[in-house]
Amino acid sequence: MVKFRIEKDSLGTIKVENSKLWGAQTQRSIKNFNIGVGKFHFQQIFIEALALQKKSCALANSDFNLLTKKHSFTISKVCDLIINQKLNDHFPLVVWQTGSGTQINMNLNEVIANKCNLLLGKKLPTNSPLHPNDDINKSQSSNDTIPTAMHIATVLALHRELLPSISKIKKSLKKKVQEFKGIIKIGRTHTQDATPIKLSSEFQAFYDQVSYAEKNIKNSLNKLYYLAQGGTAVGSGVNAPKTFDKKFIKHLNKITKFPFKSANNKFEALASHDVFIEVMSGIEILISSVFKMANDIRVLASGPRSGIAELILPANEPGSSIMPGKINPTQCESLSMICAHILGLKNSITFACTQGHFQLNVYNPIIIHNTLDAIRLISEGINSFNKNCLIGIKANKKRIKELLNNSLMLVTPLTKIIGYDLASKVALNAYNKNISLKESCLELTDLSESEFDKYTNPKNMV
Repeated sequence: MVKFRIEKDSLGTIKVENSKLWGAQTQRSIKNFNIGVGKFHFQQIFIEALALQKKSCALANSDFNLLTKKHSFTISKVCDLIINQKLNDHFPLVVWQTGSGTQINMNLNEVIANKCNLLLGKKLPTNSPLHPNDDINKSQSSNDTIPTAMHIATVLALHRELLPSISKIKKSLKKKVQEFKGIIKIGRTHTQDATPIKLSSEFQAFYDQVSYAEKNIKNSLNKLYYLAQGGTAVGSGVNAPKTFDKKFIKHLNKITKFPFKSANNKFEALASHDVFIEVMSGIEILISSVFKMANDIRVLASGPRSGIAELILPANEPGSSIMPGKINPTQCESLSMICAHILGLKNSITFACTQGHFQLNVYNPIIIHNTLDAIRLISEGINSFNKNCLIGIKANKKRIKELLNNSLMLVTPLTKIIGYDLASKVALNAYNKNISLKESCLELTDLSESEFDKYTNPKNMV
């Protein structure tokens, strides 16, 4: 039988399960926002970021003698439990709540306070010796706490998830560049035959696109390092010591080893989240790069006998429930769908970032939830594509040579010898009569067979 205790807040009393560490405000949020439960909870990395914020605040408050060393140590100890995922069952709230994120802030405050009080020998319910608002939330407001944690969580996610996945796929692409050196194939523009290129050049282009996206994502990190902490309710710093932000940053940087800084303008830091548009723009550039790469690769692998078939993809699973032996480019399709989904997430983030009415943006939960979702999805998508497709791609040299030799665009160097107009006639004549380019050239020009071979050698065009 489930047992309950009675917790209270400014609105009165409410029942909370004895096994849960949260208090009245968290319980009210569970009751009032029963929306998207099981799907739209705050990600673990955001809870970790809040715990890092609470720990750093406790240490800063201790520096100002606003918390005793004992209480600061106990708060830090509980925050470490949260960071190490020992208290995961005590953060049940969904993102569909107050736009400031006050309820998730109070969820942390209540859990930390109750766990501290238990460690200090007290029984629940109690707000003594540590109170969720008076002690855990001391010198803070949800309005600077949540934006600060949003930045910390995004920095963690980029460093732990996205940047490593980009590094891995760049390494694989570089290996393919080396592997495919010396393989000359037909290039294509407008999906039609063009002049020859090296297969390695095609993959080098993929590599450089991803590298450019990586550079933009790293640039956005520089702005994420600036934090709102110390601005409290509206940016003025009311109820916080004058240099609280500096003390907070000192402790946070010591804990995380990241170069966080105090935002120069706390009013802007609370009301505007334009940096998340910048982060998502960097991710959008990455999406553009990998979307193109996935699409190019799956078309180049089309076949196996009736398509382009220049590339051979790993056979990971049967592709059809009705057509035996069919193998589909599933990793390319999966990555493409992820890209399409993230474009939708970016649109919602961009809109939410416009909603900084007066001194506070009140779309904080959806901004951070969608940002972290986008980072996780594209990171996992890239890792899957890299592991299950890219590293196993092989060049179909026989087919590449066949298509190269059949291309009418090998006529292009002849424009310098016989002129553009005559060269066009040679190509069209070959196409219309379904003969080789060489046959057409010998029919319409004075060039010898050896001269034709010399001028149209693909090795001289790449």
